[in-house]
Amino acid sequence: MGDGDWLAERFEEHRARLRAAAYRMLSSPDEADDAVQEAWLRFSRSDTSAVENLGSWLMTVVSRVCLNTLQARRSHPETLVGTDLPESAASPLAGSDPEQEALLADSIGLALLVVLDTLGPAERVAWVLHDMFAVPFEEIAPIVGRSTPAARQLASRARRRVQGQGAPEDAGGIRQTELVSAFLAASRNGDFSALLAILDPDVVLLADETAVKMGMSPQTRGTQGVLTFSKYAGGARPALVNGAAGAVWVVGGRPRVAYRFAISGDKIIRIELIASPESLRQIDLVILEEH
Repeated sequence: MGDGDWLAERFEEHRARLRAAAYRMLSSPDEADDAVQEAWLRFSRSDTSAVENLGSWLMTVVSRVCLNTLQARRSHPETLVGTDLPESAASPLAGSDPEQEALLADSIGLALLVVLDTLGPAERVAWVLHDMFAVPFEEIAPIVGRSTPAARQLASRARRRVQGQGAPEDAGGIRQTELVSAFLAASRNGDFSALLAILDPDVVLLADETAVKMGMSPQTRGTQGVLTFSKYAGGARPALVNGAAGAVWVVGGRPRVAYRFAISGDKIIRIELIASPESLRQIDLVILEEH
């Protein structure tokens, strides 16, 4: 394999995630493609041998390109994309894996894109990176040219605006709340039939390194693995995880594991277990009262 092929292979490992982030930031498939292409050009021309986390490096490049594009839109409003927004909001992105396509189609509705277009460039980039891609604020700060506390404030302000303009009340948000509530109730009751009714056959359970040390597998695919896990999930409490319906396992009054869910249609397609203390500090976690 030549050097060019090796570089291309490394880049392709991150392409789907980069394009998903760029699309959320820009609301335009074409501009998202351009941002990812720019990241590839910079990667192919740079010496990244000393880069410890290539995914983070590439996300930084894409985010800065997107921030520049958003700032240019503000300076030249006539360049705003608008006529193809409904189609692009409803269409999955070519080149993504099926799971990514399902997430994009379900999580980026036209209503959310319209709300995102009301945010300032730095607010939008900070919110997308942190709330949708769990990028730490320490990494977001240099991208948006702010201090870490200021970057945190940007995302928080954007989150309030998104929530205040109806995003949590759209059909996707309501359905996610219903599915998460059903999952927790079925887990508590040991109702496997109810769980099977809301789990996608290829549902994926992902655990971070801390959760793995607690005894979870890094990745489990299929309903059987999630059914086995559900006996532990019965003790979780409903929560908002970065503004979306989720759950949290609390021990001694402190959150130990946050559960983040992804849905497609009427099924849960992915559950992420976040147990790293650093990651738990980074996410916006609100424990809800149970009724």
